[in-house]
Amino acid sequence: MLMQISKSQIAERATFQSFANCYLREVDPGVVSAHCPEDGVAVDCVEWDCAMTAARLRAEIERYSLCGPLRFGRIFVCRLPGNSWREIAPLRALYLMVQECYASMGAERADAMRNEEVELLGRVLTSYRCIADGLECAAAHRCGMSFLDGEQSLAFGHWLHPTPKSLQGMTSWQRPAYAPEHHGRFRLTFFAADATLLRHDAAPGVSLPDILRTLIPSQDREVLRPGEALIPMHPLQGEALMLDPAVAQLVVQGRLRPLGAIGAWFTPTSSVRTVYNADLPWMLKFSLPVRITNSMRVNHMPELEAGVAMSRLFAGTDFLARHPRFRLIRDPAYLTLALPGRAESGFEVIFRENPFTRGSENSGVTIAALTADPPPGARSWLETIIRDLAARGGEPVREVCRRWFSAYLDCALEPLVRLYDELGVALEAHQQNSLLDVSSGYPKACYYRDNQGFYLSNTHRDRLTALAPETDAIPGLYFDDCVIQERFGYYLIVNQICSVIARMGHDGLIMEDALLAMLRARLERLARELTGVGGEFAAGFLNRPTIAAKANLLTRMLDIDELEADDGRAIYVQLPNPLCAASRAARQGGARAAAL
Repeated sequence: MLMQISKSQIAERATFQSFANCYLREVDPGVVSAHCPEDGVAVDCVEWDCAMTAARLRAEIERYSLCGPLRFGRIFVCRLPGNSWREIAPLRALYLMVQECYASMGAERADAMRNEEVELLGRVLTSYRCIADGLECAAAHRCGMSFLDGEQSLAFGHWLHPTPKSLQGMTSWQRPAYAPEHHGRFRLTFFAADATLLRHDAAPGVSLPDILRTLIPSQDREVLRPGEALIPMHPLQGEALMLDPAVAQLVVQGRLRPLGAIGAWFTPTSSVRTVYNADLPWMLKFSLPVRITNSMRVNHMPELEAGVAMSRLFAGTDFLARHPRFRLIRDPAYLTLALPGRAESGFEVIFRENPFTRGSENSGVTIAALTADPPPGARSWLETIIRDLAARGGEPVREVCRRWFSAYLDCALEPLVRLYDELGVALEAHQQNSLLDVSSGYPKACYYRDNQGFYLSNTHRDRLTALAPETDAIPGLYFDDCVIQERFGYYLIVNQICSVIARMGHDGLIMEDALLAMLRARLERLARELTGVGGEFAAGFLNRPTIAAKANLLTRMLDIDELEADDGRAIYVQLPNPLCAASRAARQGGARAAAL
C-alpha cells in the first residue's frame, strides 16, 4: 500500500529535483556510487561533498535519463568525519547545496556575494511555496486538454531551472487572481490618455482601434473626452504605474485618467503576464512589476517593434503556406505611452493573435504541459495520450510512441530547421513557447509564440531587410550564425525535443535510445537535403561532442537578469551531446535495447 504524502512534501521533493539537476550540471557533477539501504538491495546514488559544512550529501537515483533530468529518491547526509548516514528532508539538503554554490567560488568571493546567496535561498523557498499552493489548487480543479488547461497546469515549472516557480513581487493574496495555477480571472485596468502621448504601430490589415473595441463591451465603454484614447493595463502593472511620480504628474495635469477595472474578464497564461479570453481574438502581453524565475518581465520597445516587423516579414513570404504544419502566432500590434527621457514608460502592451478561441480551445497545448511531471500516482499528459491511442488502435505502446514522435518531428523540428535554412530566421522554440495540436491524439501542427525569440541571420540580412526594412534598425534581432546555432540547438532540441524523449522514457513508454536514434536520423536527412545554414545547423549538432545549455543556476547564483544582460552567451554551459553518445554506443554495439 502506497503511503500518502502531503502536497507540501510533494512540493519539497519537486523543489529538490529541479535544483539538484541544475546543481549537478552546472556546479558539481558529484560521484555516482551504490549503497545498500535497510532492505539490502543496492541503490545507485550521487554523492556531493559539502566542504563548507563538513558534510556529504547522498541522493538515491530512481531513474537515469540520456537527455533529461535524473529522478531522485531519498536524500541522506553524513557529517564528517566518520558520522553515519541519516535521512534528511529535501529542503534541508538544499540549504547545504546553496551554501556550497558560493563556497565553491572561494572564501573571499563567497563573502562578497552573501546578499546573492540569501537572494537565491529566498527564491528557492518562494518557488517551493508556489508549487505547494499550485498543487492545492490543482486538486480542486478538473483538468481537460484545452489550451487554457495546459497553461494552468504547470504546477512544478521547468526542471532545467533551480527556482522554477519563483514569483518575486506578487503577494500570496494576489496569486489566486494573477498566477495561472490558481485558475483566477480578472478585468483589465484601463486608462484614458491624452492621444498625443500615444506610441503605437500595427502590421498591415490589423486595426488597433478595432482591437481595443473588442476588449470592452459597448455597455461598459467609458465616454472619452475629446483628444483622449484608451490604453489597457494589467491590474498589477496599473497599480505600480500609479506610484510612478511621472505618471502621477500626468494624472494631476489631466492628461491621464485612471478608469479602473472594466470590460472583459481575462485569465493568466503560463507566462503570467500574457492574458487570455476564449471569446476574444486577441491575447494581451504586459510588463509586470514581478521577477519571474530569472527576470523582471518588462516589454522593451525593440520587442514591440520586432513583433510588428516579423508579422510584416512573414506576410512577404509564402513559407507558412508551404509548411501548414507550422503556425506562427503573431504579435502584430502594440500600444504604449511615450514619456520624456524614457525608452519605456511601463505602459507597453503587446497584442497577440488568439487562435484558441471558443470552438478551437483544444487545438493547441503547450509542450511544457504535455511533458510536465504529474503528481504522484497520476499519468503525465503525454502518457495519457499515448496509452489512449494504443488502446484505441489495439497497437503496442512502443509502436504508437514511434509514430507519435515521428509526427511530432514533422511539426516541431523539420519546419523550423527549414525556416532557418531558407530565410535565416531561427526561433527560441523552447517547450513553453511551442504548442502542439494533439486534438486527435497524434500531432497535427505546431504553433510558435513570443516576439522575444527571433534570431535573424547576418548571412541572410540583405534578403530579410528587403522583406522588412525596419528589422535592420531593431537592436537584438541579427546575430552571427555561430551564436544562432548554439541558442537554436538549446531551445529547440535540448529544451524542447529532449523533454519529449525524457518524458516518454520516464513514463516507461519506450526506451530513450529509440527516440534519440529517430531524432538523429531526421537531423542526418536534413543535413543531406539542406544546403544553407539549416543544413549546417543539423550537421553541426550531430557532430558536436558537447552542446550548449542555459546555466539557470549560475544565472541565479550571480543574480543576473538575463533579459537585461548584454551577452546572453555568458549564461550557457557545455554538456555532453546525447546524440553523439547514443551514436558511439550504437557503433560499439553497446546501446541499450531500442524498445521495451
